[in-house]
Amino acid sequence: MATIGSSDLDVFPLMLGANTFGWTSDEQASHSILDAFVKGGGNAVDTADSYSAFAPGNSGGESETVLGTWLAARGNRDDVVIATKVSQHPDFLGLAPDTIRAAADASLQRLQTDHIDLYYAHFDRPDDGTPLVESLAAFDALIRSGKVRHVGISNFSPERIEEWFAIAEREGFDRPIALQPHYNLVHRRTYEPALRDLADQHDLGVFPYFALASGFLTGKYRTREDLADTPREKLTQGYFSDAGLEVVDALDEIATAHETSIATVALAWLLTRPGIVAPIASVSRLDQLPSLLSATSLRLSAEEIDTLTAASDKVGQ
Repeated sequence: MATIGSSDLDVFPLMLGANTFGWTSDEQASHSILDAFVKGGGNAVDTADSYSAFAPGNSGGESETVLGTWLAARGNRDDVVIATKVSQHPDFLGLAPDTIRAAADASLQRLQTDHIDLYYAHFDRPDDGTPLVESLAAFDALIRSGKVRHVGISNFSPERIEEWFAIAEREGFDRPIALQPHYNLVHRRTYEPALRDLADQHDLGVFPYFALASGFLTGKYRTREDLADTPREKLTQGYFSDAGLEVVDALDEIATAHETSIATVALAWLLTRPGIVAPIASVSRLDQLPSLLSATSLRLSAEEIDTLTAASDKVGQ
């Protein structure tokens, strides 16, 4: 287990992404995945109120709803760390105080719980005209009410994160404990170096999303034709390049040496990077889960880490 920042939250070094729930995995399949994740040692799940409004026929909140029915059925709420997010649900766009309060209540209802362990500001929305201090006051009020235990930041610029901490210090608000950046072997520019350094400076636990590059780093898609007409086509196509495919080849060679999967090695590399508490990775089928769990016990050699990092350097992310 690893502690998130300066908090008392201890999490397994892999966070299960729930973005597939109610999208590419139905309720029954999602419950089976959650059961197996917990049986395998996992205890932290990442979702958002907007999942999966991006899918045809969905309106947002599907993932939280599925997660809530599982929590209610298993009666294990105190054993699981739940992270969710605000600002992107179609009915709760932005970070105005009233929006944050209403969105939190809606998430709590869908999750069938009385508290959220980690509540992220999902995307910075300066265009909605809300001063950041007002958004932070709303988050702090949720903490003081007991509805939220801790706050995290996702998809904010380094400058806005610095502003957040300055406001929190000045106003006496609880400091964020977690950072969720886009980060993987074929996309490093978002995290390195600015966010990495801020995470270290402010003791933020880091949870990379798109840890497997929307499936590209599983080796499943070796050509654009492999990806065509799949649910992940739009998410994954941006990772394709000759240099990116060389990263997959390097992963494949190391995975073969360890008799494990490409995905396992890709996640294990992330766990060697500065500041990383747990990568976020999701599955649509139960048989995909073991390769994710195995990453937490795989120990890469210094030479293997250097090989992957060197291949990644060529991507020009």
